[in-house]
Amino acid sequence: MKIFTHKYILNISVSQFFQFEQLGTTYKTEVLAGVTTFMTMAYILVVNPRILSNAIFQEQPGDLFNQILIATAITSAFATALMGLLANYPFALAPAMGLNAFFAFSVVLELKVSWQLALTSVLLESLIFIGLILSNIHIQIIQAIPASLKYATVAGIGLFIAYIGLSGVPDAPSLGAGIIVASQATLTTIGSFKHPATLMSVFGLMLTATLMVRHIKGAILWGIFATALLGWTLGIAPCPEKIIALPKFPDALVGQAFIGLNNIQPDQVWNLISVTLTFLFVTSFDTIGTLTGLGQQAGFINQKGELPHASKSLLASAIGISFGALIGTSPCATYLESASGISEGGKSGFTSVVVAILFLLSLLFTPVFAAVPAFATAPALIIVGVLMMSSVQNINWNDLSEAIPAFLVIVTMPLTYSIAEALAIGFIFYPLMKASQGVAHQLSKPVFFLAAISMLHLMLKA
Repeated sequence: MKIFTHKYILNISVSQFFQFEQLGTTYKTEVLAGVTTFMTMAYILVVNPRILSNAIFQEQPGDLFNQILIATAITSAFATALMGLLANYPFALAPAMGLNAFFAFSVVLELKVSWQLALTSVLLESLIFIGLILSNIHIQIIQAIPASLKYATVAGIGLFIAYIGLSGVPDAPSLGAGIIVASQATLTTIGSFKHPATLMSVFGLMLTATLMVRHIKGAILWGIFATALLGWTLGIAPCPEKIIALPKFPDALVGQAFIGLNNIQPDQVWNLISVTLTFLFVTSFDTIGTLTGLGQQAGFINQKGELPHASKSLLASAIGISFGALIGTSPCATYLESASGISEGGKSGFTSVVVAILFLLSLLFTPVFAAVPAFATAPALIIVGVLMMSSVQNINWNDLSEAIPAFLVIVTMPLTYSIAEALAIGFIFYPLMKASQGVAHQLSKPVFFLAAISMLHLMLKA
């Protein structure tokens, strides 16, 4: 009788905490929604380590993937659970696509910033993020950014990710598919389809695209594992040595953000500031935009067009970024894939708790994730790029003062391999185009401030 009573009390307390009755949901619905959301975004467990391993632990190539995978899963679980418990929303978080590429390729490999210092930058931007949220000025700053540049940034990141997925070294694709390779004559050209890895990537792209257009849940994840399985079967990539293994804590990653701050060199100070501001800008408006879109789909937006508990949602994201930096991964953000769980009826934070539990359980299958070859993850990057490009429809292409800066952001982001440089160009051209129209007086002061900072950034880089 006591056991029954305790279970009954636990059932009542959990349902009351997540407000099941008020939201019109049940345990079964919330669990199904959580499983659906996890399936649609679990690809990050393979893709994020694949991207970050290009920059982190280059001197220890045998250890990097597993450690980053574990850091990815732990960070995703923590941030997602925090979202559910703090804001009671069915939204899931994980290291953001685009920001992981910016971290690896732009910050570490291009700017020559150590990966420890890059983690320091992520930690600093998260602390600033938290401060802005607590001071209630964060949303005002984000609203001052021109909408066209926000949409252009999302699309540009999509192209950036897709370009990484398509590219590769001739006859030896690494991260990408090798469909686009370097050329001395034309800078880039079509790759060789005689290479098995490239052919496997093409197969994976066709399969994933087919699953996507048929609206198969978890299409990206199924595409990754189907391509990997075929590669293992054909002997193109080594099979996993085992299926299940107890995960090891990523001790070589934890706390490295503090080491980066202690080892900063004078000539890296401006890079640290610039990178930190870029991380802050992208994570801020990306989080707000995603929360607003998901809130609209879930029916959380009130008559004033506001998202209740918005501050708690943003705080959960910011704290998640801090945690991730300390564990050893790039900034996390709310995933649009949460919409899949919402479409299954997920309405409360219990959905997020289920997703968090599944992220932790996935750690047991680290050997399988670690054995997934690069050619199997390249199609995922391309498909995610397609999804992010949809934001261009929100840009007013009939107004050239909006279209020109937006286009420059979109096209320069993949070509410069840098989110920061593309944003700087957009911030400079936007007020210039508005001034040419004679409407500069309509712009807010932060727009001119961003233009000045961007000009300084480009001059110092030169």
